[in-house]
Amino acid sequence: MGALLHIDNPLQTGSTILGENRGGVTGCDPVAWSGVSSHALSYTRAHIMLRQPKSIVGMIHVGALPGTPRCREPLDAIITRACDEARIYVQAGLDGLMIENMHDVPYLCGHVGPEIVAAMTVVGTAVREVTGATGGAPARGGRVREGIHAPTHVAPSARVREGIHASASGAAALPLGVQILAAANREALAVAAACGASFIRVENFAYAHVADEGLMATAEAGPLLRYRREIAAEHVKIIADVKKKHSAHAITADVPLEEAARAAEFFGADALVVTGVATGQPTSPEDVATVKAAVRVPVCIGSGLTPENLPQLWPHADVFIVGSYFKRDGLWSNPVDERRVAHFMTTVERLRPKAG
Repeated sequence: MGALLHIDNPLQTGSTILGENRGGVTGCDPVAWSGVSSHALSYTRAHIMLRQPKSIVGMIHVGALPGTPRCREPLDAIITRACDEARIYVQAGLDGLMIENMHDVPYLCGHVGPEIVAAMTVVGTAVREVTGATGGAPARGGRVREGIHAPTHVAPSARVREGIHASASGAAALPLGVQILAAANREALAVAAACGASFIRVENFAYAHVADEGLMATAEAGPLLRYRREIAAEHVKIIADVKKKHSAHAITADVPLEEAARAAEFFGADALVVTGVATGQPTSPEDVATVKAAVRVPVCIGSGLTPENLPQLWPHADVFIVGSYFKRDGLWSNPVDERRVAHFMTTVERLRPKAG
């Protein structure tokens, strides 16, 4: 279960992590690899989810799902739009994708119903199909199949076609992440396991906080990682927010950012996410640098990225999660704007030769 993600490092050149070839090591956790130093471990973890050291992840803000207050369209239309956005991101050369039920406002706190789990699983499966997981094979179900493969305004380039059919040639599918708001972390894990996603983004992994959905009073790490073991989904990696956006952290005001980061790493997060105060708001370079210096796992930036601030943030992070900037007028709720995606990726290409 899960995409085959090739690790590009001296220890495991040519091997795969989420598939059958693990070099004789049982299980998927890099910690199980004997003889791997802590420095090498951090390098390995940086390549588990994505395919190069400085990776760009595009957010797919899934439309309001059935049963939520703002749902106004059938699931087929929601799936079609998510797949259209995925194609745009593939064509632009992004390194990974993440689906999130961002339009399901107001969010529930800590759980969602089976209708959301089912819908997100179908969306995730469809997105993976059009980005390389199954060679573009049709999905089950007539109307959904027609929706997934309906013509769009995005004409697939040769690069896109190669990506869509990557699994047929043995190459890795584009990695996919899942987040289900708000803090429906078990549900996100179940969706990821079912649709073959590579990672989930987790709120309140360590420590408690007050979010706009209410009090998130219990750290998720213990129950979540036990659930991951229970459903045999340890190949699904955890990227954990540290003092996340849209939240008050007064109850942990005496815990410095770096200590919160170390706690999340100690509890088993595979990567950490640093954000600004809200969606679309810039992340402090100082905060990112602080977390990067405190931990060995990869550090992700999770809000407010633009072509203008990317050069300042680039040296301090491993993964750059972009949502709002890619949308028309920079507003997360708008459709993806191909020109903005292309402009951002032009900046990325200018910076990449300087990495490493």
